Amino acid sequence: MKKMYGKLLSFVLALSMMISAGATTTFAADATTDVKKNDIVILYENDAHCEVDGYEALAAIKEEMSEKARYVSLVSCGDFSQGGVIGSISKGENIIKIMNQIGYEVVTLGNHEFDYQIPQLKKLMKELNAQVTSTNFVKDSTGKPLYNSYAVKYYGKKKIAFVGVTTPETFTKSTPTYFQNSKGEFIYNFCGDKSGKKLYKRVQDTVNAARKNGADYVVVLAHLGTEGVEEQYSSQALVKNTYGIDVVLDGHSHSVVPAMEVKNAKDENIIISSTGTKLSNVGQLIISEDGTISTKLISTSEKEYKCSYIKEYVEKIKEENKAVLGKVLGKTKVDLTTLGADGKRAVRNAETNLGDLCADASRYVLDADFAIMNGGGIRANIAAGDITYNDLLSVYPWGNMGCVVEVTGQQMKDALEMGAKNYPDENGGFLQVSGLKYTIDAAVPSSVVVDEKGMFQKVDGAYRVKDIKVWNKKTSKYEKLDLKKTYQLAGINYTIKSCGDGFSMFSGCKVIKDDVMIDNQVLYTYITEVLNGVVGNDYKDPAGQGRITIINKDEVKK
Repeated sequence: MKKMYGKLLSFVLALSMMISAGATTTFAADATTDVKKNDIVILYENDAHCEVDGYEALAAIKEEMSEKARYVSLVSCGDFSQGGVIGSISKGENIIKIMNQIGYEVVTLGNHEFDYQIPQLKKLMKELNAQVTSTNFVKDSTGKPLYNSYAVKYYGKKKIAFVGVTTPETFTKSTPTYFQNSKGEFIYNFCGDKSGKKLYKRVQDTVNAARKNGADYVVVLAHLGTEGVEEQYSSQALVKNTYGIDVVLDGHSHSVVPAMEVKNAKDENIIISSTGTKLSNVGQLIISEDGTISTKLISTSEKEYKCSYIKEYVEKIKEENKAVLGKVLGKTKVDLTTLGADGKRAVRNAETNLGDLCADASRYVLDADFAIMNGGGIRANIAAGDITYNDLLSVYPWGNMGCVVEVTGQQMKDALEMGAKNYPDENGGFLQVSGLKYTIDAAVPSSVVVDEKGMFQKVDGAYRVKDIKVWNKKTSKYEKLDLKKTYQLAGINYTIKSCGDGFSMFSGCKVIKDDVMIDNQVLYTYITEVLNGVVGNDYKDPAGQGRITIINKDEVKK
């Protein structure tokens, strides 16, 4: 769940990829000049994550495009209902209302659509006016998808099949227990395995069925990702192992990819495109009358886009929640951040002061020997000044519960190793800590072994995590972690009870304190009761308090 999703591709990297692949696509502030009346225009986005202020630009672009072209549709590649306050406070319903106002026609499911649990997912998808497709989200007992394998839209005489594909990483990127019965048995799956062949076959069978049913074009709405994901589940791997797909519109890794050409199983060039995150770009897929397919990204910040009815609708929703969200709960003297000195996100591969604060909150409020917080679950910064309920909900939009479990020192060592396995790449399971210190030796390659669902199995070699020390409350000193000793670990249920991010080493641990309070309430209690309402200079260094040390950075081995 709370994790997501690989590192953000820079514009320069995306551009270099296009040049190397020979693709001729560009960013465009105003892409309507390229559109002809009889073109089929598919507008797409991915990983909007409740960025409600961006929907006005999206709606305006849709209106502009509709004035130029006869056929215009709007689709989503997933992760729209979770990740921001307005979504969280209504368990996704506010976002569905906005999407219905704009007029989405087809969506696929991202891993974060499952964060409110499957009953709420089903409720939201019934409320959504768009067609929902996810060919590989299936019931284990029957192998049949819970939603349509593909959605069909007609554009004049042309028939387009939209095939939805949801990442098999959803098991660990959402909450694993959501997909299990009361006995802990998985009753849903995403057609995943270590080779990726189950996924490829599922998609290929669906593409074949769509073609047999008369589809002129097959557009894949993927929530797979192009980087920072399990290689066999990437969009590139899907393309290389299938045929019959015309274009892949992608999400999950938050990558900005105007167009990347990849050879399919028949040595044909297939375009993959992704818009980034939070509606910073809107994708434009054009299928011209002669069958030419092209994609480009429209930046939503390069000109002012206005759509009064969506702006008013969003403001109405925000106003309804303003009194609750604007309540001042405390103050901070320092900026609390998820970012590094270079301004890029750091909380998923390095220590930050907000990571320290979040982990401290769990340790102190839940009274444990040490605490962990997955970096992917910390979703926003808090600027110096007043701290509001909106701030805490923005940091923790998930609604996880604080818990304490008994763990051995060996289990804790394995957990830190699991969190560090992707370094220097991002990992939503990278562990911010309290009551602990540890070192990552980047020169030691990760030997973590996971199963086909991404669950930890073992460390099959040297540990890159070393010098693990535990704070002794009695002596007020750090001491070496005892691998055989039992400790009390605080954290959120997602990680330490539900094996989120693949932390299965905690499965079956004795629960000492169960679902004590919601995550943002833990943070609130720490700030107001332990820190007396003020986050002070103990957290002044954005890089944290020196709990995580990384050595041999120039000798990185993954």
